[in-house]
Amino acid sequence: MFEQIERVPGDAILGLIEAFKKDTNPQKVDLGVGVYRDAAGNTPVMRAVKEAEARLLKNETTKTYIGSHGAPAYGEAVLPMVLGANSPVLSAKRASATQSPGGTGALRLAADFVASQLPGKGIWVSDPTWPNHHGIFTSAGIELHKYPYVDADNRLDFDGMLAALKKIPEGDVVVLHACCHNPTGFDLSQQQWQEVMAVLKERQLLPLIDFAYQGFGEGLDEDAYGVRLLAENLDEVIITSSCSKNFGIYCERTGCLILVAKDAEQMENVRSQVAIVARENYSNPPAHGGAIVSEILHDAELSAMWREELTEMRDRINTLRRDFVDALKPYGLDEKYACVAEQRGMFSYTGLTPEQVDRLRDEFGIYMVRSGRANVAGFSHENLPYLAKAIAAVND
Repeated sequence: MFEQIERVPGDAILGLIEAFKKDTNPQKVDLGVGVYRDAAGNTPVMRAVKEAEARLLKNETTKTYIGSHGAPAYGEAVLPMVLGANSPVLSAKRASATQSPGGTGALRLAADFVASQLPGKGIWVSDPTWPNHHGIFTSAGIELHKYPYVDADNRLDFDGMLAALKKIPEGDVVVLHACCHNPTGFDLSQQQWQEVMAVLKERQLLPLIDFAYQGFGEGLDEDAYGVRLLAENLDEVIITSSCSKNFGIYCERTGCLILVAKDAEQMENVRSQVAIVARENYSNPPAHGGAIVSEILHDAELSAMWREELTEMRDRINTLRRDFVDALKPYGLDEKYACVAEQRGMFSYTGLTPEQVDRLRDEFGIYMVRSGRANVAGFSHENLPYLAKAIAAVND
């Protein structure tokens, strides 16, 4: 029966990894893969994570299942991190946490929940958005639509976004990036979040907030502004949170699906349905990553260490953004690429065309997604002069 199965093209980013490995250019630069890198080009294990794992290894007594919703201690740690320690949503017991295999797993849970409990509702994503959003939602059988987010001049098109939201059918789901928009790096201001909230409320739209990069934009609490605003002012909100990036535990696949309901009773109804969705997908989530996060956030010393390390990573990325623009000044390109310094998170929508990206790869060994999305964490003070020279060459 397998004879009828056709080969399909591989993932574009994974293909970049293989091409980069084979490139013999000694000055090659990888700006494709979406992981944090330090000045040496490594994705380090955070000191707080190392210490937490040592404690877990010493004190661990079982490898039994942790249940479809995951370890309670994990939810107790993540909920206040996302919604705020003094959140009225938590006080009212309106929120439910379900541990998931990464933020991607949380998105899949959300997709299956919407498909089964809100049949016929469409889902709207920004144009552009993280490419895997398309696959996750369509594979769950949900009709996918787009709303504008970036204009032809590579700027945030908030007016176009807001106008489109006002036309979405009542009851549909709207996917919003909480911060560090992937792939563009363009985030909403607090005033813009308030305007979006008003439209969601008026149109009775259900927000699904993808919160994959908490702490990588402006700060843990600052990045959560939109999430907390919607959760505290709307009856129903879906949030998908990831600890993969801000704890640097990518391979441990540690995420969380958070659902906010109108009241505690409705939350329990929703929670019961999510347990079934999780059971049908993978039964139980992996335990180790959640245990690391829980150990850190429940310990004042480890939590302080982790926050300090996260601040170092965020500051490094934001500094590299400014330094990149400065490196382009001698070529007269600093104004053209000024948006890179204004964006936030690991990714930048540079404005480079697919043809320019191809030239950067073929002529200079600089690898990024053909949309022009670059992983800013791949910049370094050593490669910035080379990057600037190469970008100037493809802008001639």
